[in-house]
Amino acid sequence: MNIQNFINLKSKQLAYFVRAYWSNRIPYLEVDLYFWDTLEEWTTIKKTDHEPYSQKERVFWHLLHQLHFWPEHKLLKDPYLRDELETCLEYLEGAGQYPLDCVGIRP
Repeated sequence: MNIQNFINLKSKQLAYFVRAYWSNRIPYLEVDLYFWDTLEEWTTIKKTDHEPYSQKERVFWHLLHQLHFWPEHKLLKDPYLRDELETCLEYLEGAGQYPLDCVGIRP
């Protein structure tokens, strides 16, 4: 699997996990497990140090980091953070504009 295929697949999964968490269909623990599973899978991807990022990849890594960085209550209750993350989700789902404040980088 290459980087683009990985990001396309994992972006769909990430959107599902975030939306399920926000609608109380899954606990935060599931989102956290997804985070660690994704990092583990990333280690198996063939990549070079000079391979360019796509905008989608930058948004993906940014959103994944935000979900791991912020505490559960902030992810659920902070309207500013939720709005920022929603913008990222919409972009990953193909329904929104590229969020200019995403600075996601590969692990």
